[in-house]
Amino acid sequence: MTDDVRNIVLGVVAAGISAALGWIARTYLWKRKLRRKQNFFGLPANSESLLVVNRDSATAEPAVHRFDVFALLELSALIKDCGAHAQVVTQDAAQQGFGERTEFCVGGPGSNRRMVAHMAAMLPGVRVNVDPEPGPDRGAFQIGSERYRMDPGVTEYVLLARLTAGERRETRPVFLFCGQRAITNQAATRYLARNHERLARKHGSHSFVLLLKVINSQAYGPDVVELVADVTKAAQTPLPAPAPASHKANRAD
Repeated sequence: MTDDVRNIVLGVVAAGISAALGWIARTYLWKRKLRRKQNFFGLPANSESLLVVNRDSATAEPAVHRFDVFALLELSALIKDCGAHAQVVTQDAAQQGFGERTEFCVGGPGSNRRMVAHMAAMLPGVRVNVDPEPGPDRGAFQIGSERYRMDPGVTEYVLLARLTAGERRETRPVFLFCGQRAITNQAATRYLARNHERLARKHGSHSFVLLLKVINSQAYGPDVVELVADVTKAAQTPLPAPAPASHKANRAD
């Protein structure tokens, strides 16, 4: 074998080894990234999850707002990426506990009974004004001592929460997307899809509650979102009970 042939053979072998090592490294990194994603969402391969759909509060007929449909599509893509499966149920048909499988619950308490139950059980420090009458506090959030009012189409708020019940390792999380309007629900799901890696690094498997602000949705849709604050502590601390009204007996002179 001449020196030229030997050099060519060695070059081919070296290139093959480099390609194999590169493929192994990429596969390892991809699998590690997938495992982290599956752990964060509580969605191991072939597991089952629950998508709880709210109803459109603007109509008396059973219907889902189109922005909530878009939110469900965003979540379905995340579930598929994890190699898991989703069952879609309406908010009045989801009659089961939580923790056995990952749940994604979409819609505020005015349109989603399931959200009402979750907030009462796990977010006692949050109140949402569900009064249908027009007014400055319509749809407003109270979180602890702070109140967040919406300016429809200009400034709107949504809560994004990852909650777990108990300390068991196998307990699956519940994700809540509680917005002041349907478009804010989609904004929260899109924010989660874009930032789940950063959220996983920061919070791990622990619960968190984030308050997000959707800016100028009438022009930008659900795309421009700002993190207002991590309100986990305030949201999980029960609000003080209102002071009872004082009644004085009327005495005749």
